Amino acid sequence: MTQTTTARRRRAPRLAPEVTREERVARGKAARVAVPRASHAEFTAGPDRADPLALLEGQGVTRVPELLPIRYGRMASSPFAFFRGAALPMASDLARTPRSGLTVQVCGDAHLANFGVFASPERNLVFDINDFDETLPGPWEWDVKRLATSLEIAGRANEYPAKARRRIVLAAVAAYRQAMRSFAGMDGLGVWYAHADVADLQALTSGPLHGRERKTLARSVSKARTKDNLGAMARFATVDDGVPRLNAEPPLVVPVRDLLSDPGEEKATEDALRQMLASYRETLEPERRVLLDRYRLADMARKVVGVGSVGTRSWMLLLLEDGRYPLFLQAKEAGPSVLEAFVGASEFRNGGERVVVGQRLMQAVSDIFLGWIQAEGFDGQQRDFYIRQLRDWKGSAEVETMLPEGMVAYGEICGWTLARAHARSGDRIAMAAYLGGSSAFEVAVHEFAGSYADQNERDHRSLVEAIDAGRIAAEPGI
Repeated sequence: MTQTTTARRRRAPRLAPEVTREERVARGKAARVAVPRASHAEFTAGPDRADPLALLEGQGVTRVPELLPIRYGRMASSPFAFFRGAALPMASDLARTPRSGLTVQVCGDAHLANFGVFASPERNLVFDINDFDETLPGPWEWDVKRLATSLEIAGRANEYPAKARRRIVLAAVAAYRQAMRSFAGMDGLGVWYAHADVADLQALTSGPLHGRERKTLARSVSKARTKDNLGAMARFATVDDGVPRLNAEPPLVVPVRDLLSDPGEEKATEDALRQMLASYRETLEPERRVLLDRYRLADMARKVVGVGSVGTRSWMLLLLEDGRYPLFLQAKEAGPSVLEAFVGASEFRNGGERVVVGQRLMQAVSDIFLGWIQAEGFDGQQRDFYIRQLRDWKGSAEVETMLPEGMVAYGEICGWTLARAHARSGDRIAMAAYLGGSSAFEVAVHEFAGSYADQNERDHRSLVEAIDAGRIAAEPGI
């Protein structure tokens, strides 16, 4: 591997400071007239709908071929798993739906499993969006609809009755609307400082958490605190003759030494990796470079992560201080966002920088080691990456075991969090005026979520049938 750097450019949705509050309210109300809130219920596949499997296969052209069967096997396991991996097909579908014309920095993949807890730099456990691979300036409605649909699909997977699913989706979207109206009444600094500590989560819900939900939250928090660098050391590495090495668990974890066809390449590869880290170092703040300089690269492995990301190049890096204290970093490939084909190309030449800037815009607090690079792979191709800690008290909700009441509360927390993320970069006052004080928007999005969940089930069946017919190769259970 070799590396190159790109100029640092940071751009985001902008709001002219001379625009008055009254003008921003008027803009939101005018958008409501042009694109009524009830219109967001619309979803019709139509005969000219892009083939979702063709879109997924198109993504595979730039991915690691031998890992694609793992991706398809994971997506085929359930309709919810398929939905998690189908950000591109949904973006294609959303591009055909009404837009208010109000733009924010969007997540691009705001399903409920992409929210969770992690450690802030102050070592508090916070709740936030935690995946930004697809982030880009775009229509805020797309994030809300993806979140709402994910709740509907998860409710179906848990066999909740239709009435319970309706309550869950309406509550989540209502929480988004009400939070945006609250943020519209705050100043910019107040919005920027707003965050959700784990201790405050219950305050964001419409009702108290009951015994089972409280126990589940406590269990998730306790589990998240074990996911630190020492925990990763015990999970992913062993010490051989005093030298820590990452364990091989093919095909999910493959040390870089096992990917080299010529043992003589090892020294050159190690030198290239160190140069790569030096390039990444320059994207960090100066005080964080001092911290990174305490560590030395010890080993590196390719690691399969997620569902939709499988096949993209993701590397786990083990660094050590004094040969003893570990720091695990993850370098994850960052290609173009799935939204770019529908809202325009990113302003950042480096996809890793696109992810980092979007994450910093949307998250209340971000990983202190968040940075980016461009590197040349073993195949000679230049690719963009973003880098962050592999594990830092990261945890996610146990969606499969939630009672309906628990998912109502979780959806409300996600809705509040998404609104706060959007309010940081978008015109929160215009958006609040567009959303209004009635339930019209959440009712419309609930209808959309049901229709799209039906389509997702059809798309999932198409994938399973393609696998059964031998058209698509899949490895189940990996």
